[in-house]
Amino acid sequence: MNNSQMIEQEKNVLRWGGLSGILGASLLILVMVFVSVVIGPDPTNLTEWVTRFPNIHMARVAENGMYLVGLLLEVPLFLALFWALRKTNLAPALFGSVMGIVGLVAMIISATPHVAHAPLSEIYHSAGATPEAQAAIAIMWQATWGVFSAPLYVGFFVMPIGLILLGVAMFGSLAFGKGLGWVSVVLGVLGLVAAVLQMVDPASPFGGISYLAGIIFYFVLGWKVYRLSKTL
Repeated sequence: MNNSQMIEQEKNVLRWGGLSGILGASLLILVMVFVSVVIGPDPTNLTEWVTRFPNIHMARVAENGMYLVGLLLEVPLFLALFWALRKTNLAPALFGSVMGIVGLVAMIISATPHVAHAPLSEIYHSAGATPEAQAAIAIMWQATWGVFSAPLYVGFFVMPIGLILLGVAMFGSLAFGKGLGWVSVVLGVLGLVAAVLQMVDPASPFGGISYLAGIIFYFVLGWKVYRLSKTL
């Protein structure tokens, strides 16, 4: 492979990674809009979670599907960032990309709770379900949410560490510069603090901050990586 072919291959890595990051961030934003418009606010008691599920089952499938694909599309972005930063600051570029991907994997594991909830809903709404059985299923429903939330919180905690390390790697890169480096570090710190606060109090709304910090990072750095592919 000659030099021009190698440069073209590097361009493809950055182009695909950048576009993937932008598309993934767009999907994650669409998920928030979809939830607020189509699904609406969360119920206020245990039984409402189960009783309304048949009415929003397909909406949950669409929501979780978009969320899953959006997270998967961010994996190429982290790989592209490693590729772009490896020559200037290898250690934080490598470890930051790995931590970011590990955080994404943790969130991906928690992306499809409707798969576990659908059988519980069928039992709850079956003709022979007694009030006692329905009450027990409502409790099991919440317990299932807890099982899926555990890896989600891990992802919210680990992924921002990757953002911080990648931001440090950008300090020594002329292509990214200290400005984007500090943006990444600040977003990572905000996401990390929010994740710790949510681990202390799972009922707190701080997890949304970590989610938003990630989306901003994905979109801004996705666009930067894509633009970088044009300048090689």
